Amino acid sequence: MRPKPDVSGSANRRITAVLGPTNTGKTHFAMERMLAHGSGMIGFPLRLLARENYDRAVRAAGGHAVALVTGEEKIVPPTARYFLCTVEAMPVDRDVEFLAIDEVQLAADPERGHVFTDRMLQARGTAETVLIGADTVRPVLNRLVPEARIIARPRFSRLAYAGPKKITRLPPRTAAVAFSAQDVYALAEAIRRRRGGAAVVLGALSPRTRNAQVEMFQAGEVDYLVATDAIGMGLNMDVSHIAFSDLVKFDGRMRRRLNPAEIGQIAGRAGRHMQDGTFGTTANAGEFDADLIEAIESHSFDPLPFVFWRNPELSFDTVDALIQSLALPPSSPDLAPAREAEDFRTLAALSRQPGLRARLDDRAAVALLWECCQIPDFRKILGEAHNSLVSRIFMDLTGSKGRISPAWIERQVSRIDRTTGDIGALAGRIADIRTWTYVSYRSDWLDEPLHWQERTRRIEDRLSDALHERLTERFVDKRTAILVKRLRSKQELEAAVMESGEVVVEGIAIGRMDGFRFAAAPAASGEDARAMRNAGWRALRPAIEERLALLEAAKPKAIKLQPCGDLRWRGAVIGRLVKGDHLLKPRVRPVVGDGLDPPVRNRVAAKLDSWLAAYLPFRLGAIAGPAPEGIGGQARALLYRLGEAGGHLPRRSLRTEIGGLARADRKALAAHGVKLGAQRIYYPDLVRPRPQALLALLWAVHRGLEGLEPPPFAACLDGIGELPRGLLPACGYVVAQDKAVRADRIEALWRAIKRLPEGAAVTADPALAEAAGIPDAYLAPALYGLGYRPGPEAGGAWRKAAGRPRKRKDVRPPPNPCSPFAILRELTASR
Repeated sequence: MRPKPDVSGSANRRITAVLGPTNTGKTHFAMERMLAHGSGMIGFPLRLLARENYDRAVRAAGGHAVALVTGEEKIVPPTARYFLCTVEAMPVDRDVEFLAIDEVQLAADPERGHVFTDRMLQARGTAETVLIGADTVRPVLNRLVPEARIIARPRFSRLAYAGPKKITRLPPRTAAVAFSAQDVYALAEAIRRRRGGAAVVLGALSPRTRNAQVEMFQAGEVDYLVATDAIGMGLNMDVSHIAFSDLVKFDGRMRRRLNPAEIGQIAGRAGRHMQDGTFGTTANAGEFDADLIEAIESHSFDPLPFVFWRNPELSFDTVDALIQSLALPPSSPDLAPAREAEDFRTLAALSRQPGLRARLDDRAAVALLWECCQIPDFRKILGEAHNSLVSRIFMDLTGSKGRISPAWIERQVSRIDRTTGDIGALAGRIADIRTWTYVSYRSDWLDEPLHWQERTRRIEDRLSDALHERLTERFVDKRTAILVKRLRSKQELEAAVMESGEVVVEGIAIGRMDGFRFAAAPAASGEDARAMRNAGWRALRPAIEERLALLEAAKPKAIKLQPCGDLRWRGAVIGRLVKGDHLLKPRVRPVVGDGLDPPVRNRVAAKLDSWLAAYLPFRLGAIAGPAPEGIGGQARALLYRLGEAGGHLPRRSLRTEIGGLARADRKALAAHGVKLGAQRIYYPDLVRPRPQALLALLWAVHRGLEGLEPPPFAACLDGIGELPRGLLPACGYVVAQDKAVRADRIEALWRAIKRLPEGAAVTADPALAEAAGIPDAYLAPALYGLGYRPGPEAGGAWRKAAGRPRKRKDVRPPPNPCSPFAILRELTASR
């Protein structure tokens, strides 16, 4: 008869299923509930998670009250009340008030699912039981545990698709996911070359190595993490973006595409608590389709059709009976037979060995063999090597001494105790020592279990430290690690700035000082460059203060304005002109490093502001200074409009202002440097190359134009078609026929025309051009600029173009006093 799940008596115990996507606080809820009881136990899917939450519980309840139970590590104080375990290692025969199983949707995992199913159906707290997992398990859970009260937890933050990104475009705080150690290392190497460095997390790492790598990431020493899909099982880190490098994994039997729920579980690690997260792929993994994106963003996945089950009621009468009981099929359609697990395959192989089978003469021996077969294959080598190890342990335990040979253990452990070799070799040795750590916690198998527990732990720690060092050396630049370590210390950094500008911190050349900016070494990139900058700003504070004092004491001529708008001091750019409220009133933006303190930045800005306030009047004269005192409103309006235009306007556009000038105003304007010409109003001092170049720069800055190359200024310009419209008028030119003539030359031409004999025709005569001081080729454009147009005959007279006639206002005649309307108006007024 097939056994059914035994959940008798559970009706008197409160069972709650807390279901929802990642980042819903489910595990935190379970921890709080456990600590609210007098005793409790939680089973986690990973040793790393059990250790992480063990540390949390120790901080909350004290080390004396908390136990850690995993296959490889057991810390069980005599007064322990709270047990943090891996699911497989849970001491379910111990009564506790509260019991929880984390990630119960893993009951659908072909390899380990039967263990989660067994705990979900059998393990109960005496007062409260909590099942934690994804909502995909809800239907099958309702059928298998109908008495469970389900609580749905919404995600705290939003999860959004960000598309594929090249490695160079991955945002900081990204976790890139790969599905094999080889792919993880290749991806980490690519990120190191392009972004400066990455921490590495694999399920095969020891907790010590994993914690050291995660600490680098959490502390900001690196901004990128490369991990396997173990990151999806609740490892809590400050990750903002998840990037999948592939969507295909090897599941122990074949390569297959991840299902949407698996992708969602991993993607959900982006964004913790109230911080939103994003997910996507690296460029080579391609796009997600629209349905998959919708499913992940809305956390909507197909429910699990069944969970895996293996008979927990085993028969130890004979080894064959044991194998048969393990293979017994389930009785419920919601339960599927478990895939042949590692322990079952080992049992089947060893049962065929005649010498070993001869020792299976009673139930105790068969039970012992089953216990030995459950030794995990951390090396994932399977086959004869693992079978031989398990067989040797069983033969020793069933031998005359009933213990594993200490000499044999010593040889095995000593062979592992070496910290030489590359990453692969160290990772392999850690897997080897984990096997012996697991064995060491079987106190009934060893003569000195405490000795071997301590010995294997010390070896694992040494190997873990060496592996962390190798990972850091390979995937994080060494000088970055050194500098970051020093930065985190409270000690002052030894720094010096060479005459060449090179910055040396703690004997490492980290970059150059350029004005008030620090530039990391050219070879540095990504996290490397950031570490260089952090070290630079921290170490260079005294040098920056000294440099700032020199700037504040510098004479005006020490600061140079460049044609591009940069302000240079001692060869370095320290500021840049930007648009202000007025053409002649630009602002100065200090060019300083991001690491400068605000007071230092403000002092640089104050110095440059005072320099500019003196420089513009010095170079441009009266136009950049205050208006003369005592002048009338029309004179002030004229000066304001001239300033807006760069100091040059046609007289006709200022007709109103000029018409309102008093005689005293005209004298004041002349003394101020303004020329009230017959055709143009301008500042004669500004129609020279140097002021014109400065006006061109101010005009470009005011309009937000970068990289403007003004022409070589002269009295006349040709080939001006590529210049922005409006530039040359602002620099004192009249533009016509793709040529430009300076305002003073236009006025000279007007005077030359006025000196012609009365009645003489205006012609394009070289003598007229000579009288105006302009080349012959520019005479026709200059005449156009004065409003002349050529006559119909070639070489004939030029005539002044007729202006637009003014519209006269209609003048109404006076009303007729004898009209009826006039009489009616008088009658109305008399009343």
